[in-house]
Amino acid sequence: MTIASYGSTRRHAAVLPMDHSIEKTRRPQKPNTPEETREKRRELAVFIFLAGVLFPILAVIVVSGYGFLVWMLQLLTGPPGPPE
Repeated sequence: MTIASYGSTRRHAAVLPMDHSIEKTRRPQKPNTPEETREKRRELAVFIFLAGVLFPILAVIVVSGYGFLVWMLQLLTGPPGPPE
């Protein structure tokens, strides 16, 4: 079995197993100390707050603000469409 490129006459005597090149997926380690446990719990609480509370509120505020801006501009300039 050759490992060298085409046209080369060099041959290897042994083929190494490829098990060493494949890293098995590792599970995250469980917290070892009480400080790590508290830190993981705090990270989870912050994530839930951001994903479940803050970002939805910010999305509503941004969309509402844009709608209000469009509404105020239409009060000043009139509704969109061809001029009459």
